[in-house]
Amino acid sequence: MKEQIFILLAERGELSVSEISDIVNISRQMVHRHLNALMEDERVSKIGTPPRVFYRVQKKESIDVPKLDTEIAKFIEENFIQINEQGVLLEGVEAFVYWSKKRNLPVEKTAVEYVKTKKRYNAYKNEIGLIVGLKKLENTKGFGTIYLKNLYYSDFYAIERFGKTTLGQMLLYAKQGQDRGMIKDIIAAIEAPLKKLVESQNIEAVGFIPPSVKREVQIMNELRKKLNFKLPIINIEKVQTEITVPQKTLSKLNDRILNAQNNIVVTERNNFSKILLIDDAVGSGATINETAGKIAKRNVSQHIIGYAITGSYKGFEVISEA
Repeated sequence: MKEQIFILLAERGELSVSEISDIVNISRQMVHRHLNALMEDERVSKIGTPPRVFYRVQKKESIDVPKLDTEIAKFIEENFIQINEQGVLLEGVEAFVYWSKKRNLPVEKTAVEYVKTKKRYNAYKNEIGLIVGLKKLENTKGFGTIYLKNLYYSDFYAIERFGKTTLGQMLLYAKQGQDRGMIKDIIAAIEAPLKKLVESQNIEAVGFIPPSVKREVQIMNELRKKLNFKLPIINIEKVQTEITVPQKTLSKLNDRILNAQNNIVVTERNNFSKILLIDDAVGSGATINETAGKIAKRNVSQHIIGYAITGSYKGFEVISEA
């Protein structure tokens, strides 16, 4: 029956479980069992989200993987992913070969250059694996006051030549696709060093920057629910205006500062010695810094530490979801 279902998909294209069940005349439960076996064999893939899920024959592009130096291959396996045009997640050397060939680049030479470049960026990470990013704000012209005592990222959003990092890509597609599975993977990647930061800095409360774009699945809400710090969460609200202007649509730093000043409201009444303020990505740093300013001016805390999953490398770079 498994092979019959595979042949059916090969002949007819995308089909739902109900359609397969009606055609082959077996229960949906049995169809699911056979489909799961075919997916484990990487012969079938599924697309869509419940309740509209379809199954199809998995078309895997044949990738000729050259033999790389063992250490280089190991580094790439641990650091490189690529999401292709069909929405399939490729990882490690396979992903790197795919990326290189798409750009007509020599794989072996480019692999050496990638490792060298990524290690140069990794050198910015501290002993708990976080990048210290406060200098980025301090070196950016246009900020009146830097309210954050420090700012950390788990990784840069993108690096020169090679584009978005693993976390940069995961964040992009998790938000655009409202993908809870990918959000779960992001949390798994950031949780340990983030908890070390909370412990080492004696954080007493946590705040989450409210999302600016309406989505059914909000990554900031998922972070709030799944990152269990066992600490108070301070009240920060996004004011709904007649027309929503997302930060990512603004290219000038001053416009971003004004946007944050006018749309973020801190309603917390308690006081804390140290607060960790969390955002998903820091481009200019306007939102997280202005929110820290509102926390300070309300006397909720005078010691606010910022954290973002990813951040830009340059003094000011617009992180776009386009």
